[in-house]
Amino acid sequence: MNREILSSYTHQLQPLPPFELHKNDMGKWVLTTVDQGDSNHQQEYREVVVVRAFPIEAPNFGISILSSDARELIWIETLDLVDAAQRSCIEQALREREFMPEILKLDRVSGFTTPCTWHVQTSRGPTELELKGEEDIRRLSTKTLIVSDRYGVQFLIKDLPQLDRHSRKLLDRFF
Repeated sequence: MNREILSSYTHQLQPLPPFELHKNDMGKWVLTTVDQGDSNHQQEYREVVVVRAFPIEAPNFGISILSSDARELIWIETLDLVDAAQRSCIEQALREREFMPEILKLDRVSGFTTPCTWHVQTSRGPTELELKGEEDIRRLSTKTLIVSDRYGVQFLIKDLPQLDRHSRKLLDRFF
């Protein structure tokens, strides 16, 4: 999503209805909403899920809180509209749900034909991933890639030009 679209989008923001997101005793996320006409009337939704609409290009825009049957309960246009305590809960719920380590550096590859094993440094530490085929590397934009390993785990290369020279040279062999 380009920056001009995002900036024009933020000029049309609607206020959020009052809500509270918290974990229950079982470790499940619970959403409590307050009826704006009657502040004594609250609705509680158990086992809600928090998801991003644009997890890579605009992670702070378009957050949805869904019921256990996948109905949208709250739409948060931007995390800037949420107070610090609720923002912390939302970000924690997103971290628990999302797992896409970022590749920070390629140390070495076992070969330049697939299948091959990549030895990489990620945002979650060093790891090895096995690439089944060149189609497991998908370009999302001129500088963003997603690499899927043979187990279906997806790794993000957020900013290709920012990788070190050695890593870019290894990646060039696969394009």
